[in-house]
Amino acid sequence: MLKADLDATDWKILRELQADGRMTNVELSQRVGISAPPCLRRVKRLEAAGVIRGYRALLNAPALGFDVVAFCLVGLHHQSEAELKEFAERTRAWPIVREAWMVSGDSDFLLHCVAADLGAFQSFVIEALTSTPNVDTVRTALTIRQVKDEGVAAI
Repeated sequence: MLKADLDATDWKILRELQADGRMTNVELSQRVGISAPPCLRRVKRLEAAGVIRGYRALLNAPALGFDVVAFCLVGLHHQSEAELKEFAERTRAWPIVREAWMVSGDSDFLLHCVAADLGAFQSFVIEALTSTPNVDTVRTALTIRQVKDEGVAAI
């Protein structure tokens, strides 16, 4: 994907939407200093270009009963393209895995997991993850507390 050609106003729009994606176009236009119609055109252009991938609600996991956040570093026995794709596809079927990244280094994948409790997370690791074909190693890290939660782009 080519890097988007953005001007200062586009960056202002992205910064504001990253902070609050629910604001109206009128409020957004006021915050970035342009009128509403060109602001909406810019947002639509950023969406069409794939710069803005979508919008979603950010949920409070503990308020919903999900008290465990953990990361799993997974190493595979074999790393052929087909085997990497197969494991990546498996991660999509595991509801406990909220994000999955293919990584370089000692591991092949980094999984961000959210579970109701430690027992549910342990069951996932033992019954699903470590028993998956081609999985060689699994290292887990339970989180203590989140200390930063920002949007993707530092703008």
